[in-house]
Amino acid sequence: MFINNINYYGFIFERGRTTQMSEKISLLDAYNNTDHKIQGNGKRNIQVLKDALDGIDGNMDSDMYGKGNVIERFQNKMAAYLGKSSAVFFPSGTMAQQIALRIWCDERGIKKVAYHPLSHLEIHEEGGLQELHHIEPVLLANKERTIRLEDVVGMQDEIASLLLELPQREIGGQLPPYEELEAISAHCRAKGIKLHLDGARLFEILPYYDKTAAEVCGLFDSVYVSFYKGIGGIAGAVLAGEESFTSLSKVWKRRHGGDLISLYPYILSSDFYFEQRIPKMAQYYRESVELAALFNECQGISTKPLQPVSNMFHVHADMSKESLESVLIAIYEQTGLGIAPFVQATSESTCYYEVNIGDRYESIPKDRLREAFRLLDEKMKDLK
Repeated sequence: MFINNINYYGFIFERGRTTQMSEKISLLDAYNNTDHKIQGNGKRNIQVLKDALDGIDGNMDSDMYGKGNVIERFQNKMAAYLGKSSAVFFPSGTMAQQIALRIWCDERGIKKVAYHPLSHLEIHEEGGLQELHHIEPVLLANKERTIRLEDVVGMQDEIASLLLELPQREIGGQLPPYEELEAISAHCRAKGIKLHLDGARLFEILPYYDKTAAEVCGLFDSVYVSFYKGIGGIAGAVLAGEESFTSLSKVWKRRHGGDLISLYPYILSSDFYFEQRIPKMAQYYRESVELAALFNECQGISTKPLQPVSNMFHVHADMSKESLESVLIAIYEQTGLGIAPFVQATSESTCYYEVNIGDRYESIPKDRLREAFRLLDEKMKDLK
């Protein structure tokens, strides 16, 4: 239970009352101090790896430089799940995706690829695609919506590959209609454009599309999936496609330094949590829809998308970052329920944060949840 009286970083917490001493507690500290948290699967600590290794025979041979039963068995398992003939395990998705695009550019002899302006490659990789591979990005659509067929058809540039991120994380996890995906795929194949899937959160969208991973991946020439996001593994990714493609990816993986002597902590934890959480993806999706509805009932709060299409969405508030942080800290103190550890400003008077549903959500007492949202609505109205 939440402790009634705490002196924490110069802040005194008492149930129903908060007294500032010399330094205001941060939102992250207040969130970490709650006894129930909405976000994710749990704390990312060493126990995550210990749990994954608990049932493993210590005499099992490790993988070595990309070879061995541990890595090959998991690669074959993921290739089958994704409906591709071959798959390669990578230590990071950043490495895997840059390599995929490099292969397609070399094959077509064109050093241009297209993707969304808020793609991970554009905003989180320090220009890696350009600096390491001399590939020029062509940005499609705008920062408020997903790439549409009309954007692809209307391109003036000749490109080697088109990357689609499903869901588009930086705009709340939005998705195009499945029929539009099929149309984009057909257009790319007709034009000889290689279609690559940034499937960092592929597993999480399957309940919404009501498709198997193999059905979705069948629209793409190459696919990347992550094992530390919704799956909750330590780290790692898989790149899948035809044998000719993955064979080249292994060469580039070695060139990038991705063939560590052993990757088994990543592989075994990926496999362990994959088995645990793939069956829960539909539950996470339903809970995400339920939670978004609670947010949308609050004054000055809205979610993007209005109804989530995966286990993630963004929450937007019509108040400053600092004001919302104060509101949230007060709610955490009164209920012991943590809603978000971080808030980002979008303007002087608006802000947002991301929500990801995992294992934690189902354990939250419903009365505690209702009280937290009653307080959120009340405090938002008070500040209007």
